[in-house]
Amino acid sequence: MRSWQSSAEPGVAALRMVETPVPSPGTGELLVRVERAALNFSDLLMIDDKYQIRPARPFIPGQEIAGSVVAAGGGIGIRPGDRVAGKVPWGGFAEYALMRGDMAIPVPGDIDLSTAVALPVVYTTAWIALIEEAALTAGRSVLIHAAAGGVGLAAVQIARAAGARIFAAATGVKKCALVRRHGTDTAIDYAREDFVAVIRDATYGRGVEVILDSVGGGVTAQSLRCLAWQGQLLVVGFSSGEVPRIPANRLLLKRALVRGIYWDHDRDAAMIGRTTEKLLDQCRSGLIRPVVDDGYAFADLPRALEDLAGGGTVGKLALGIGDNSGESDGPGE
Repeated sequence: MRSWQSSAEPGVAALRMVETPVPSPGTGELLVRVERAALNFSDLLMIDDKYQIRPARPFIPGQEIAGSVVAAGGGIGIRPGDRVAGKVPWGGFAEYALMRGDMAIPVPGDIDLSTAVALPVVYTTAWIALIEEAALTAGRSVLIHAAAGGVGLAAVQIARAAGARIFAAATGVKKCALVRRHGTDTAIDYAREDFVAVIRDATYGRGVEVILDSVGGGVTAQSLRCLAWQGQLLVVGFSSGEVPRIPANRLLLKRALVRGIYWDHDRDAAMIGRTTEKLLDQCRSGLIRPVVDDGYAFADLPRALEDLAGGGTVGKLALGIGDNSGESDGPGE
């Protein structure tokens, strides 16, 4: 099979397309023909040796896939031919990938794979942050940073479905227009506006009850200035590349909480199961509508990663492998 390999050297420039053996599923594993492989900022970090998970080099990056099951190991209620989406530790930027059966999301026939590939990471993260951890409900206020990105746009849609009052911050007129179309009450343009001043004015100085921060750096520090009494700051990531130092005095004066959002299938299986069920229901009802750019072919991975790193993209980026790779019929066929 063809796969993208991160070689002995870190960095996107060192990625190489190579031929590697098709893996074989063991007990509890699925072999998936990858038709969509989504991109995440964590892929960039892993390729750069800056992520908490560091596979031995060389390795195949990619952590979020959707496709068709080719073979299944024992002990799984999923059969060849079924469509699934799911998170994998790495190995997703290839024509075939292994997936743990307990991490697979069966994809119903009325949900396409371009939609399904956005669910395992960004929508799951946004739901766990806003609903499971912050208990966001109708009438509460939330500020969502980088709101036109993968996690940000997922959070806007989930918050809208919950009936929250949404402040969404993004850069540029087009991105602000996008988040308005998806249901935000107030779009704030980082390039032209001070989000702290906007929120203070709009809330008569009270601030917002929940802030979802995937940016880090100075954005985090400024966010504490517009957090309401007993508010929550949800730390999702650091797309700015800067891990912030959080002044404890601001938390003390507002009796505020900073919560790190990190989950995995071993510790959080029940919560992830609840989340997946709700996300599929909201996809069917139209409450959430993932924005996925799957116009990148398999050969376009380096360009897609560079586009993601550049910050000019919206929603979720994905490789359309099955449509564009010219792949063979598969192993043993």
